[in-house]
Amino acid sequence: MPKTARRPAIAGLLTATSLILALSGCTPANEIAPADARDDAPAADVKARDAQLAADGKGTKDSKDSKDAKSGKDAADGSAVDCRKVKCVALTFDAGPSENTDRLLDILKKEQVHATFFMLGKNHIAERPAEVKRIDREGHELANHTWSHQILTGATPAEIKSQLSRVQKAVHDLTGKTPTLMRPPQGRTDEKVAKVSKELGLAEVLWSVTAKDYQTNDSKLITKRVLDQTEQDGIILLHDIYPGTVPAVPGILKELKHRGFTLVTVSQLLSPAKPEPGMVYRP
Repeated sequence: MPKTARRPAIAGLLTATSLILALSGCTPANEIAPADARDDAPAADVKARDAQLAADGKGTKDSKDSKDAKSGKDAADGSAVDCRKVKCVALTFDAGPSENTDRLLDILKKEQVHATFFMLGKNHIAERPAEVKRIDREGHELANHTWSHQILTGATPAEIKSQLSRVQKAVHDLTGKTPTLMRPPQGRTDEKVAKVSKELGLAEVLWSVTAKDYQTNDSKLITKRVLDQTEQDGIILLHDIYPGTVPAVPGILKELKHRGFTLVTVSQLLSPAKPEPGMVYRP
């Protein structure tokens, strides 16, 4: 067959193969579930993690024995929680901080639960530096949700870099810490987004539970949606910018604890693995 005839045939085969992979739900090479990330953690990280847990006095306790873990008495760096043994779910909040964030932080402090906050820059970090500092001071995880909620898959690499790096700098300037996690707006990501994220030292985090709280202010409905979807090793997506969300949080936490869940940050959920830049973590 002449080369000119082979090229269209090969191109057609690659297109068909890509379509089959998409329809079959095959996982991209840079996507991994939290439980798989824990299983694949380097031996050195596992050893270090077990030593930390032993020092905390939690290394041999499971979900039935760990009273402190069930009540959420754990630091954001992952101490005192072993999600290999405890039934964990990560709690995350997007698009803040907002006028509701202080009330949310009061609830989390009372319930002794830590969460991961994927924060926006424009009109949020830039306008509410005190809340960012409080999120950090009270042991929650600081994460990146872009500067202005631009859909990254439709952006150029330079635009993606600007959207993410501006948040990185703003958070570092306020807290001295640089986020290692980011959540793409609407969960839209691709190889281009992953490449820029990797260059900036960021891992992407998607979710398994959504209350669609951007569609309703009904706190009871938000609570029901979360509870109906939550399973072990899941990641809950909520928004602290909507008025119906924060009032739903106490009921969500109470019921999840009753069901034996430990509420953790994303990094706690992944431990002993560490977030790997360029990877996409999806339950």
